[in-house]
Amino acid sequence: MKLSTRDITLSGMFAALMAIGANITSFIVIGSVPITLTTFFSILAGLLLGSRLGAISMTVYALVGLAGAPVFSQFSGGLSALVSPTFGFIISYILVAYVVGKIVEWNASNHWFIIAALVGFVINYTFGTNWLYVAYKYLASTDAISYNVAWAWMAAPLPKDIILSTFAGILAPRLYKSINKNATIATDNSVA
Repeated sequence: MKLSTRDITLSGMFAALMAIGANITSFIVIGSVPITLTTFFSILAGLLLGSRLGAISMTVYALVGLAGAPVFSQFSGGLSALVSPTFGFIISYILVAYVVGKIVEWNASNHWFIIAALVGFVINYTFGTNWLYVAYKYLASTDAISYNVAWAWMAAPLPKDIILSTFAGILAPRLYKSINKNATIATDNSVA
């Protein structure tokens, strides 16, 4: 897989945006869930960079955090994140960026950007919340949290993430055209 200087720069930029988004508001915690902007940036990465580059940028973010850099929420990082109840959200960002990017590569009309963003939001919440529940139930060996409680914790960031996902879908077509103006079109085989 060959990456151009542009690809490396854009991937690094979105990994950095994820680090900022993970910590800019993460001092607010509901249950065990920090309130962050990472869902927004992972969706935006897929919308703007496409499936391959979007997933690469989210993978870089995850690997940098696992290597110990304090890029995860509440300035955490390291291998201990693997057993964190919220690690499912970090994994989901890779999947979100990939799926969202694939949808836009398939159809880059304006309304599909919004649909792709909302699909990414659903993937993020479904994967992350189910991981949260399983982590508490089986890794922490506690019955203190039910499946309904795990989803109730997600009610606080839900409106913010729906609004920001929709905003990403509205904003992305304009940015997509600017970013890809002089680059290979996302539907080209070299990008897909």
